[in-house]
Amino acid sequence: MHSSRFLLQWFPHRSLLVSRPAYNAFITSHRRCITQNAPRRKGASSSAQADEPSRARKKGNAEDVVDKSSDQVIKAMEEEQDRLPFLQRPLGVREPPTTEPKSWKDEMLNQETRMDHRRKLVKEATKGYFTDLNATRRHGGKTWIAPRVLIREDKSLYFPDIAGSTLEEGVKAHTTTLCLGKVSVVSFLSSKISEIQNKLFIEPTQTEYSSHPSFQHIQINLQENILKSLLVSLFTSSIRKTIPKEQWGHYLVSNQSMDYIRDDLGITNRHVGYVFLVDQRCRIRWAGCADPMPEEVEALRACTGVLLKRAS
Repeated sequence: MHSSRFLLQWFPHRSLLVSRPAYNAFITSHRRCITQNAPRRKGASSSAQADEPSRARKKGNAEDVVDKSSDQVIKAMEEEQDRLPFLQRPLGVREPPTTEPKSWKDEMLNQETRMDHRRKLVKEATKGYFTDLNATRRHGGKTWIAPRVLIREDKSLYFPDIAGSTLEEGVKAHTTTLCLGKVSVVSFLSSKISEIQNKLFIEPTQTEYSSHPSFQHIQINLQENILKSLLVSLFTSSIRKTIPKEQWGHYLVSNQSMDYIRDDLGITNRHVGYVFLVDQRCRIRWAGCADPMPEEVEALRACTGVLLKRAS
């Protein structure tokens, strides 16, 4: 009865009599709620707060590592994109060159030729006036690295026929006639910088093989602009003073349009120099462009020597 009175005092608002097991269950549940809702001890809270800066530092370090890794990946990708590739394909035209020009009728009746000309003209028409000049800001206008060895003969293509006037008075010549039966280094000149670049390319090869009977160096002063071509023609006498007389027959001044064969020869920039090594059958076996690298200069010298040995 004592326990019953106690329970009545404990539950005055209900005025109920409950059993001892129910009372014990209520007390246990009440203590559990008090324990769960009680504030944490000061020591545990301070230790958790002390851990927060370390966790933040670890998170910051992890983010720094991720940022550095991302920067390294981006930098590597940029360097890979900025790296110049080696020459990816043989340069030249597929048909053997001839000094006889194709008639208008022959070209117009050939569907493949007409479509090819159309594609090239559209590409040139959509090209900006300063595109070539702006391209010289990147790698000095260099678009590929010359191969270290000769292009295979069965994969090589032909050097197209280019006509022009030599430094000899009133004499015209074709590259096809000059190149047949000779190992020729052919260089394109269009500006002062291209002259300097070609000289750096060719000088060691010229020095070593100039006395070889099967070797020759052909220079083509190419001025597609009519006004520039006229000016060069007027100053031919001054050009003669800079070229040895025995080389006059191998120096051509030409205004031939290169629109249809520019891509075939890889001549993508009018402001830089281009050098081609042509074998006895007028096939392009090696090519270089713009500012020469030391290994490119050596490759031209070595490849020329290989062709001359095969020719003798």
